[in-house]
Amino acid sequence: MTFIDRKRSEGRKEVSFLDRIGFVPDPQQAAVLAADPDRLILACSRQWGKSTLAAARAVQLVWTVPRSLVYVVSAVGPQSGELLRKAEVFLERLGVPFRGDGNHRLSIELPNGSRIVGVPGVEVSTRGYTVDMLIVDEAAKIDDEVYYAVGAGLATTNGKLWLLSTPYGKRGFFWREWNRAGWTRVAVPATECPRISAAFLEQQRESMGPAWFSQEYLCQFLDNGTGVFDRGLVERSVRGDVSPLVLTELAA
Repeated sequence: MTFIDRKRSEGRKEVSFLDRIGFVPDPQQAAVLAADPDRLILACSRQWGKSTLAAARAVQLVWTVPRSLVYVVSAVGPQSGELLRKAEVFLERLGVPFRGDGNHRLSIELPNGSRIVGVPGVEVSTRGYTVDMLIVDEAAKIDDEVYYAVGAGLATTNGKLWLLSTPYGKRGFFWREWNRAGWTRVAVPATECPRISAAFLEQQRESMGPAWFSQEYLCQFLDNGTGVFDRGLVERSVRGDVSPLVLTELAA
């Protein structure tokens, strides 16, 4: 079953899954859903709709695959809760009953035994799960050790791994994975989002200044500002053809 159902039945167009949940994606969101990548790293502007997009894909999975588990990790609990609330709305539109799973405060369990579980990024609470889809929301704000711990949950399922975030400097696993092969990488600046007006962006640019605006709305990976020198300057200064300086002990 493809995510966007375009089949015909008895001469009539079937109602697609997206129609049933009432989600009308913009062209870039629709492209992500149609591709349905197993490894997605999405660097997007604030308010682009990454949580809505991920919630739609999570609901499609748990609705169609019995006893599947979608695990949502975020920097803080409220972020996971927001994605789960969107999933609940989609399930209500599908007419699918759900409840909490009885073990997690942020959780959804369907009659077919499938679950969506949301947790904050605390390493000790994220071990020991076998998951069919792992969504890491605001991934740039999550510690590396949490990412490494939850990633093991995909070892036996070969499930989906979606990293969603606005960039937050040239640091951490989100930045490193963005620069590695094997990922479907999508960058969506606010200037390409039809729901964000040019007037609003200009107000934000004036208020935040060029650096913060470039990071939050233009999806640029910038230095975090904690170093004395610019990262690019340091990297351009490194050479591999210089022998290391060896200090010998001075005679007394």
